Amino acid sequence: MKILTVLTYYRPHTSGLTIYAERLAEAFARRGHQVTILTSHFDKSTPAEETRNGVRIVRAPVAFRISKGVIMPTFGLLAWKYVAENDVVQLHLPQFDAPGFATRARLMGKLAILTYHCDLLLPSGLFNRLVNTVVNFQNHSAALLANHIVTYTQDYADHSPFLSNYKHKLTPILPPVQLPPAPQGAVAAFAQQHAVAECHPVIGMATRFASEKGVEILLAAMPAILEKHPKAQVLFAGQHLNVMGEQAYFERLAPTIKKYEENGHWTFLGNLNPEQMAAYYPNLDVLVVPSLNSTEAFGLVQIEAMMSGTPSIASALPGVRRPVQMTGMGKVVPIGDSAALAEAVLDILAEPKKYQRDPAEIARSYDPEHVAEEYERLFAKLRE
Repeated sequence: MKILTVLTYYRPHTSGLTIYAERLAEAFARRGHQVTILTSHFDKSTPAEETRNGVRIVRAPVAFRISKGVIMPTFGLLAWKYVAENDVVQLHLPQFDAPGFATRARLMGKLAILTYHCDLLLPSGLFNRLVNTVVNFQNHSAALLANHIVTYTQDYADHSPFLSNYKHKLTPILPPVQLPPAPQGAVAAFAQQHAVAECHPVIGMATRFASEKGVEILLAAMPAILEKHPKAQVLFAGQHLNVMGEQAYFERLAPTIKKYEENGHWTFLGNLNPEQMAAYYPNLDVLVVPSLNSTEAFGLVQIEAMMSGTPSIASALPGVRRPVQMTGMGKVVPIGDSAALAEAVLDILAEPKKYQRDPAEIARSYDPEHVAEEYERLFAKLRE
């Protein structure tokens, strides 16, 4: 089968959406499908076209940016070409260009499948409200034209203002999650580099530094955690500088973070590759996902942590709460409640064995091969 995957940002951009798309595309390729990624050439250091791990990547020229979006004048022409060459068009939403691709797919008799990752909620402001309105209109147009919609969990679908309109053509499929084994000695080397034996317990947060991620909730929880564990430290994995659209948010929290950095209670690690993440998670006592709104639909890092034996604390957002609820490997706390987050951290630190589960069993449900097989069954059903 020939599969065209369309999304605005792909590697080297790092987000839950791009990681999902990459894992699924490469799983399709391993299973014998011909996979093409059509995306934006937002990073000029990358080639306009390349093949990686069996997946062909085509990057369309970017003329300029609007907020977190990009304008690609040739994208429409490329759409005709690549939709015609493929059997299935998989669109990752939110995505401004999705209706055009869904329309072309229907006109050419191709399957149009939407993978809906999250609702779009940009920061306040007249311009961002306009962007939200336009993208929501585009998403609804794409959903009406698409043959089917996939989302991570029924929990998220039941609470999403967008997805609740399309229950008649909606299938939940758990996201693909995988981690390579940590290189020999990497876990111990990581522990030594970050003084885990001396500065513990270790609280992890693995995400982009963005307003919807709730970094301030963890910051507000720190005094109560440090009162009980004066040597506790936070290891923040992920981009924290120059995150698109998040400079003001970072600058607002930077003074507080700097104080914790100076006292050895907070360290920014930057983006870590998969092997480094495999060494990171086992060194954590707990991972926190204090996300604040429905732009977070699951939190793939929770499963990565659990596969490494590390429990998670998640806010009670629909979808985001499901990994903990399904596994029992952690705690769910009210959204935006720093006191509850601190209490949950302390509870897990006091009884860590209570939150341990079989990592291999968790990994099986999220194996990219299994997820790709679920998509294949959906494609076959829709083609009947």
